[in-house]
Amino acid sequence: MKIPRIVIAGTHSGCGKTTIASGIMGALAARKMIVQPFKIGPDFIDPSHHTRICHRHSRNLDPFMMGEDGVTDTFTRACEGADIAVIEGVMGLYDGVDGSDLASTAHVARLLQAPVILVVDAHGMSRSAHALLKGFSEFDPTIPLAGVIFNKLGSDRHKRMIESSLPVPSFGWIQKREDITVASRHLGLFMAHESGSMSDAGKVIEEYCDLDAIIVTSKSAPDLQITAEPKTGSSVRTTIGVAMDPAFCFYYQDNFDRLRSCGANLVFFSPIADRLPDVDAVYLGGGYPELHLPELESSPCTTGLKNAVDRGMPVYAECGGLIYLTGEITAEKTYRMCGVLPAQSEMTKKIQALGYVLGKSVGTGSYLSPVRNISGHEFHYSRVIPDRDARYAFRLSRGKGIDDGKDGLLTLNAIGSYTHTYFSKKFADLFVDAAVNFQE
Repeated sequence: MKIPRIVIAGTHSGCGKTTIASGIMGALAARKMIVQPFKIGPDFIDPSHHTRICHRHSRNLDPFMMGEDGVTDTFTRACEGADIAVIEGVMGLYDGVDGSDLASTAHVARLLQAPVILVVDAHGMSRSAHALLKGFSEFDPTIPLAGVIFNKLGSDRHKRMIESSLPVPSFGWIQKREDITVASRHLGLFMAHESGSMSDAGKVIEEYCDLDAIIVTSKSAPDLQITAEPKTGSSVRTTIGVAMDPAFCFYYQDNFDRLRSCGANLVFFSPIADRLPDVDAVYLGGGYPELHLPELESSPCTTGLKNAVDRGMPVYAECGGLIYLTGEITAEKTYRMCGVLPAQSEMTKKIQALGYVLGKSVGTGSYLSPVRNISGHEFHYSRVIPDRDARYAFRLSRGKGIDDGKDGLLTLNAIGSYTHTYFSKKFADLFVDAAVNFQE
């Protein structure tokens, strides 16, 4: 497979790699190139900006959740029809799981044999940048560090202080700009639909970076020898409703692909504004339900979901979707929610869990009981208080879940989990089969 590709890595979180990666995507798109965006790691928010800029769904590349073969398969499938792939890294270039290389930006760059451009926050340093770059370029000789983009420069003089005798080529010098940064909140940056501040990032790249050199570097990536999963088509067997609005917007695009490949027609709807559509199952992702509690309390969908679950409809809910299915959510005030799961929820000021998750089904008779292994990620500022006799679908070997490693709160055919699950084919098959059985 021949696809020009580049990884935009950072020295650390907060150095500006999201802005610069998004700007490069925007600048390439402005040249009428078809850009396929990617995000390394389990993040949902950065891909929303990529997707809006490139008009192609950004994909997560995460060896921990997907396995190495899963990374190369997703990359291969997503790049079909694209002119170039731009891959935004996670954290610092070499930061992986538990201080290892696993699932680091370097790990993915090595898998995809993609040249790396390092983003360096130059604030408060000059010649020390040379020492930093020497360390990054020599730390792992298997990582092809193609060059650097300096960010947050103070002035032209600041640039002149750094640019002589650089150990790697420079692709750009960007002075500090407040107008192209995205504000943060407790789960990360604001989503793309909430912020237009990335709209000028492409123009900044054109002005301050050598985009032609970046394109040439992307073309230096060698052909990939990949054995991808064969494409499988499936006739539509059932319809699954997917919650998609400002309250529920955290999804892995691969999960949608897996459900469709197993025979699901996906219908997107807003629990804030819509009634529950005529579907055979519901998938509720994470997001920010705590910002829309009055609207959710009064929404006809809230009552409709309870009635549907009582009739046996399968529902799978993650994080924000989980707390929406409980009896109520307390966030300064208390708001009535679906009342599907035997628990109450409360928002907290401190983070309750953050990290990768591994688990197994505990065989409690749910439609997901045959799933042997699950993998995913958890990140939340809420707490679920289950009833004493609550049942769970999953037992975690890694991660906190709802209650000391127990996750997947279970009622009838409704399962609510703090884990943002990366669907395996088996997982997707079972969910679709449950929808088909309910339909029949």
